[in-house]
Amino acid sequence: MERPAARVLVVDDDVSLRLLYRVNLELDGFAVREAATIAEADAAVAAERPDVVLLDVHLQQEDTRELLDRLRAAGIPVALVTGSAELDDFADVADAVLGKPFEPRALVETARRLARVGS
Repeated sequence: MERPAARVLVVDDDVSLRLLYRVNLELDGFAVREAATIAEADAAVAAERPDVVLLDVHLQQEDTRELLDRLRAAGIPVALVTGSAELDDFADVADAVLGKPFEPRALVETARRLARVGS
């Protein structure tokens, strides 16, 4: 029996980056949902619990910390994605941290590890 695709929620306000996430993750077999705002992310999580969330730290004027806290409290693994040079500042608040720009391979490997998907 074939295992269902792992579900990943990509939360980023940059439409071009969301496309980059989607293409690479779908090529690896993930089912991808997208959100550009915290409200969209909350709605996506309520509609279908993701196996992992890739969350941009800076969503225009929105503070993502409360969303991060809700996701982690619900037991959903979160990888923060940031352009900040201080990646270590985020290491203790998320399951993983990816720096922008990221290598597509690193993105996929992080999502697979957090979603507990085998190679």
